[in-house]
Amino acid sequence: MDVNILLFSDFETLDVFGPAEILGNIGKYRLRFLSVDGGVVTSRQGVRVVTTPACEAGAGGVLLVPGGLGARALVHDEAFLCILREFALASSYCLAVCTGSALLAKTGLLDGRRATSNKKAFSWVRSVNEKVLWAACARWVVDGKFYTSSGVSAGMDMALGFVCDRFGRQAAEELAQSIEYVWNDDNEKDFFAG
Repeated sequence: MDVNILLFSDFETLDVFGPAEILGNIGKYRLRFLSVDGGVVTSRQGVRVVTTPACEAGAGGVLLVPGGLGARALVHDEAFLCILREFALASSYCLAVCTGSALLAKTGLLDGRRATSNKKAFSWVRSVNEKVLWAACARWVVDGKFYTSSGVSAGMDMALGFVCDRFGRQAAEELAQSIEYVWNDDNEKDFFAG
C-alpha cells in the first residue's frame, strides 16, 4: 500500500519524518512524497524534499498530511484544498499531524467527526471549522478512517496507534522498540492539553 505524503512549503519536519520512519518500516507500505506542482519542497527547518506532482500519483492507500506554519496560508488556497480533498476521499486511511488537521477540516471532510490538533494552535485550528468535534484533550483521535494528532511529536504516537489498529499491538511495540522510542500508547493522555 502506498503512503502518500502531501507536502507544502514550511511544513513541520517532524510531522513528516516521525510518522514516515514508522510507516516506512512496514514492509507492505511504500512512501511517496507529493506536492501540488512537484519538485523540491522545503520544510520550516530547511529540509529539502524532492516530490512528485500530485496529479501524477494515484490516490488511495494512506494519506499523511503534516502541519506547520505553511498550513496557515493553505487554509485559503482552494487549489491545494481541492487536491487534499480528492486524495483524502480516495484514501483508505487519512492521517493528519498537528495543524494538518486544520487543512483537512477546511475540506469539510471532518464535519461532525472528532479530531484534535496542536494545543498551542488549538484556538486557531478550531476557528477554521467549527463543525468539527474538536477534542481539546487527546494525544490523537480516530474517527472512521481519519486519524488526527496533537502537535509535532504526537504524530509518532498516532502512527504507532495506526500500526496497532492495523497490525496488532505487538507489531506497534516491536516497531517502537526498534526505533528506541517510548510510545505514549494512551491516546487520551495528553500532557500538553489545557
